[in-house]
Amino acid sequence: MEYLYSMGAALLAYLLGSLSFAVIVSKALGLKDPRSYGSKNPGATNVLRSGSKAAAVTTLFLDGLKGWLPVVLVKWFGADYGLGDGTVAAVGLAAFLGHLYPVFFQFKGGKGVATAAGVLLGISWLLGLATLATWLIVAYFSRYSSLAAIVAAVFAPLYYLFGDRAAWYVDKGILVVVFAIAVLLVYRHRENINKLLKGTESKLGASKKPAK
Repeated sequence: MEYLYSMGAALLAYLLGSLSFAVIVSKALGLKDPRSYGSKNPGATNVLRSGSKAAAVTTLFLDGLKGWLPVVLVKWFGADYGLGDGTVAAVGLAAFLGHLYPVFFQFKGGKGVATAAGVLLGISWLLGLATLATWLIVAYFSRYSSLAAIVAAVFAPLYYLFGDRAAWYVDKGILVVVFAIAVLLVYRHRENINKLLKGTESKLGASKKPAK
């Protein structure tokens, strides 16, 4: 029965993750589809290029929330149904994969930075804050959101390992998921990596508003 509960929780997490809030928020506010301009990525950074900071912040919050919520719900209430760290890992990965490959949007999703941050904050607020701090530091000095995301992704599993017995006890299932999320984040930024190497990557604050 616990297995069925775990599978059900993972499925619901995937469906929640499949809600592409960049598209939903943009449509609700009468903005162009973020998949039609800029990087064409349905994420908060590209929504910011629409010129609407409110839309970008709302997208960022909701994309993070859909990664955080399934994880914390399992942590808070999972014990009543025999669910442990294995299910925490499963729902975190499912929500993240939902964002990358959303069933409601032809399996064409975003890069998953905000959702990954939400998952990490759900696993441990210290792990999430350490990863977010890494993103902020790299983004501040480089002005490249993509580079900050890549560096933060690489450090996330290292932070989880370094925190063993100091801030938490490492669970192998969660470690595998944190590592998998990191690998997928880097993979989803492969075009950005090429642009960074060529010096053509857009910096934070650079305006690329959609054509009217």
